[in-house]
Amino acid sequence: MSRLFRAMALVLLAASCGGGSGTAPRQLDNACSILSERPTYLSAFKATERKYGVPVHVQMATIYQESKFVSDARTPFRYAAGVVPLGRQSSAYGYSQALDGTWDEYVDATGKRTARRDRIRDATDFMGWYMAQTQSRLGVPLSDARNQYLAYHEGRTGFARGSYNSKPWLVRVAGEVGQRSNLYAAQLRSCS
Repeated sequence: MSRLFRAMALVLLAASCGGGSGTAPRQLDNACSILSERPTYLSAFKATERKYGVPVHVQMATIYQESKFVSDARTPFRYAAGVVPLGRQSSAYGYSQALDGTWDEYVDATGKRTARRDRIRDATDFMGWYMAQTQSRLGVPLSDARNQYLAYHEGRTGFARGSYNSKPWLVRVAGEVGQRSNLYAAQLRSCS
């Protein structure tokens, strides 16, 4: 085997690892299609549902809103005077768009030192961990995608203070998360 061929094979192998190479499934408005195209998603969602009680459709609606199922999603860059890059808007990364600090809390609390935000199983476990704490601390039901999303976006302290009330765009988006959760729930009941 030539060196070039071995190098190309190694690059292709490395690129194939990571569950979709950052790309989203094709039909994001169809839960059955998403899970058919990416079977590993269903096992990750089900594992989180068993462990934390967060319904699959709530997880899916949250991931849709946060990253559109793109494993390596990041926030856009900020620019000074429209041209000088200042860095990203936040440290949010991966399927769950977890911030660095919150992800570090999760890793410390769970002991999952090798967890990665761009791996679906780790991202859903993070979301389950976070949402279960939201239920425990604030009483938000795990099936309430709208309010779970508001607490997820604003942080539990911000949610408890009602910080979202001064952000009509966020209240609208949270309503859309709730609607998408209901849509996915109905679709999941009919998947074969």
